[in-house]
Amino acid sequence: MTEKFIDLTAPAVRGLHPYVPGKPVSELEREYGVKDIVKLASNENPLGPGSRARAALQAGIADAGYYPDGGGFALKNRLARLHGVGTECITLGNGSNDVLVLLAEAFLTPDTEAVYSQYGFAVYPIAVQATGAKACVAPALPATDAMPLGHDLQAMTGLVSARTRLIFVANPNNPTGTWLDGTSLRRFIAAVPPSTLVVLDEAYFDYSRGVDCPDASAWLGEFPNLVVVRTFSKAYGLAGLRVGYALSHPQVAEILNRLRQPFNVNSLALAAAEAALDDKAHLQETVRLNDDGLRQLEQGMRQLELQVVPSAGNFLLVDLGRPAGPVNESLLRQAVIARPVGNYGLPNHLRVSTGTAAQNTRFLSALAAALKQ
Repeated sequence: MTEKFIDLTAPAVRGLHPYVPGKPVSELEREYGVKDIVKLASNENPLGPGSRARAALQAGIADAGYYPDGGGFALKNRLARLHGVGTECITLGNGSNDVLVLLAEAFLTPDTEAVYSQYGFAVYPIAVQATGAKACVAPALPATDAMPLGHDLQAMTGLVSARTRLIFVANPNNPTGTWLDGTSLRRFIAAVPPSTLVVLDEAYFDYSRGVDCPDASAWLGEFPNLVVVRTFSKAYGLAGLRVGYALSHPQVAEILNRLRQPFNVNSLALAAAEAALDDKAHLQETVRLNDDGLRQLEQGMRQLELQVVPSAGNFLLVDLGRPAGPVNESLLRQAVIARPVGNYGLPNHLRVSTGTAAQNTRFLSALAAALKQ
């Protein structure tokens, strides 16, 4: 008789549902037989890697037969200079997702709790549940707020107890695009007990410089229980290489590095990330393109009489005023991939990443057609 292997798993794992990424282009081609696909589902940089990162990748191929530097010496030194911290404060990850999971594994047990917002990044509940810890989910701000569906710091503070070990805060937040201002966020962190780590996920920080969205890495010396998480997947255009990092108190970093898998960041990713940090022109062009894209998409959606959430990221969350499933299906058949967010409890919303001007135009045209069906 075949074993029911689910019965052999750890109790915390049995109820887990895997993270569902945006639909890949190749999958849509297979399923729908369409070509010339526009993918605006995963908040990727439409420009891809910059010229310096591409050159580093080409040069790195010659050494691909060797294991990478397990400590990431060169990249960590470059990051230390960027953020004004010691290399002992840095933990490298296979994308920032890797670091988020390491934090949960290191600090959560079935006897502890973690706090995050109702519409926080989908990886937070997965990471928490896998440890058996209790998830304390704070209701989001109402849709009528200036930051609709964003983090309610007062509600999150009310959930913190002596058992709380981690608080996950995304700033800007995915999938809403909303953000927290520096004064409010600093006040929140200052009120958190020293025994609770505040994990500030700044994956979209580079897109947020036009608003009051603080660079919390400057606060690390003030708050020993602060962990700042960044990624190269978004503004730096290296999503396929999977490299992110955490900045923290050295003791926290030392604990995370006990759990970190050997060679979790490959040699090409290390080289490309280091080169990307020096490519200021590419980052500036990326931000400019994104700013233009946000304006184009927001204007187009308002012309369609749709409600959009303010965004400091490289995407917009739009309320379709109807179930998003049929609209998304129509978009797919028109070779346009966006992101329905029913898994976040937002069945009437669609998230769309900014693309090039031509890609954004394709999306808006396809959306207008889908809404007429």
